[in-house]
Amino acid sequence: MFGKYYTVLSQVPNIPNDYLKKVEEVCEKFRFKAHEHYLGLINWDDPNDPIKRIIIPQEHELTEWGRYDASNEKKYTVLTGLQHKYKSTVVMLLSRECAGYCRFCFRKRLFILPTEDTLKDLDEAIKYIEKHKEITNVLITGGDGLMLPTSKLKDVVSRLRQIDHVHIIRIGSKMLAYNPNRILEDPQLLTMIKEYSLPHKRMYIMTHFNHPNELSEKSLKAASLLIKAGAILANQTPMLKGVNDNEDTLAELFRKLSFTGITPYYVFICRPTIGNKGYAVPVERALEIFQKAQIKCSGLAKRARLVMSHESGKIEVVSQSNEEIYFRYHRSAEEVQSGDFLVFKKNPNAYWFDDYEEVVKHYSYNEPYRCYGPE
Repeated sequence: MFGKYYTVLSQVPNIPNDYLKKVEEVCEKFRFKAHEHYLGLINWDDPNDPIKRIIIPQEHELTEWGRYDASNEKKYTVLTGLQHKYKSTVVMLLSRECAGYCRFCFRKRLFILPTEDTLKDLDEAIKYIEKHKEITNVLITGGDGLMLPTSKLKDVVSRLRQIDHVHIIRIGSKMLAYNPNRILEDPQLLTMIKEYSLPHKRMYIMTHFNHPNELSEKSLKAASLLIKAGAILANQTPMLKGVNDNEDTLAELFRKLSFTGITPYYVFICRPTIGNKGYAVPVERALEIFQKAQIKCSGLAKRARLVMSHESGKIEVVSQSNEEIYFRYHRSAEEVQSGDFLVFKKNPNAYWFDDYEEVVKHYSYNEPYRCYGPE
């Protein structure tokens, strides 16, 4: 679809035979896939090229760490392939394919485990959404939402548009980075967005640019076409060791996104998923990098939040002092907990919320910290 994909690492030009031997076991455990466009962005003379690190198998992926479902998505699965974690939002896993397999993928279980599956019964999913009037947002993802043929995507979107209380339809995709030809060579996709992204009910494309080098001329043109068609674009990326864990790189990414009309939305702490240890950045170090990057940006480029997609909710990493670190439930699976402010003793070796054990204070949103007297 829209160009050549490589699924066997040995077929990729520029991969030395000795490197193939080093990552042979990695390739047996975790699948490889890349599009010719994305491979063309790699500087093969640079051993630390960030694009290479995103897409080419790495030896450190075999390091024992984490689990396949780091955010326990199974807990919130109401139908196979349909998740309802937050009151107003459901997630539809409609594709188990991507235009490339990120080496740090937090849903790599979809590509590996035979027990994991995507949505099969669209009718039941639509009935569920119709029944739950509180649902205003639907996220189409997987895998990659834009791996679906436009005809299939249109069928889903058109049915969602018939539900009055569904206002926002999001499509999660890294296609603009991996294979922008999917947008450039499919005018029917743009026509579909024009038809269903309405003035009062917009369609959002949730892009996944991790590094400024991914913002190629083709990617920028694809983004422009989507915006012109009426879609709103917002970007999310994990903080990745060796890719964007540098204040200058992250600031450049934020700036370039804002110049293009793509809102910097979330920077995620890398989830403790199997195979991801080599990409993880400690929470407190990630916060330092994130805040220094934002200082280098204008207001429109610093709209992202640093968060963890934890089993209990989306936890924002707010700030830190010499002794303490501060979190806020940006969104909680238990709605009563949304907005809660938490103070913990710092732990420089913490990679995830669960690594913080010493609670200093938990301020309920119903009794905000600003209302507390002297302690």
